[in-house]
Amino acid sequence: MENMLRRWRGQNQHETQPLDHDQMIKDLRIAIGPLSGHAKKFCTDACLKRYLEARNWNFEKAKKMLEETLKWRSNYKPEEIRWDEVAHEGETGKISRANFVDRFGRPVLIMRPGKQNTITGDGNVRHLIYLVENAILNLPEGQDQMTWLIDFTGYSMSASNIKVKTSRDIVSALQNHYPERLATFVLYNPPKIFQALFKVVSYFIDPKTYLKIKFVYPNDKASIEIMKSCFDTENLPSEFGGKATSLNLNYDHQEFSKLMLEDDIKTAKFWDSESTLA
Repeated sequence: MENMLRRWRGQNQHETQPLDHDQMIKDLRIAIGPLSGHAKKFCTDACLKRYLEARNWNFEKAKKMLEETLKWRSNYKPEEIRWDEVAHEGETGKISRANFVDRFGRPVLIMRPGKQNTITGDGNVRHLIYLVENAILNLPEGQDQMTWLIDFTGYSMSASNIKVKTSRDIVSALQNHYPERLATFVLYNPPKIFQALFKVVSYFIDPKTYLKIKFVYPNDKASIEIMKSCFDTENLPSEFGGKATSLNLNYDHQEFSKLMLEDDIKTAKFWDSESTLA
């Protein structure tokens, strides 16, 4: 393995020749050693590629990142979280999977900070992780990313109850353990007061992730173009500037719970099967 690390270390430093990405994926698999159970299922070639891409194909950094994720998943067990455990966090619909997709058919997670209903930091993080794992399980074939749409309707700093530490924990979990899963992060109509919180949290955001964040404001021409680049306006609800007036954005906790309970069965079958995650 020392020869392997020396080879990729030299290329990363001097870039004397193009990196062989396929070989790096194979070498990363060898470097992390034999795996079993859920860890083996998690570490597909597509997964290893995402970690290498997240670290700009720096072999050692990607290896360290992946090892930290495997340790985190072993302790946190995100694939074992079930809806009954986090359902109370979602009663107001502060985070849910949308009933529409983005322009590329990817699932959309909607976060509504104005509907924050709890102050438990761990509970908020666990609820979000559950929905991220759920969205990944529901990715269409050929896609490995999702879109986040943050709707600031009804938001206020005092009502949100989200502490900076919780926001930091969420950012850390998403960028450190779900690399290259985020396609776009749309902040829809954020109030000026939010900018103070964002400035604090932005210090913890990876530069590559930061570039995916889009601020969108209604009736702003540039913002309209951003939304068009992310969504097919024919299928986007009118609340977000689209033309789909038939789509109802009102959150129905009972109906969403039924969907999640059905997906919990699918999740359990997946992690106990021979299938592989994209």
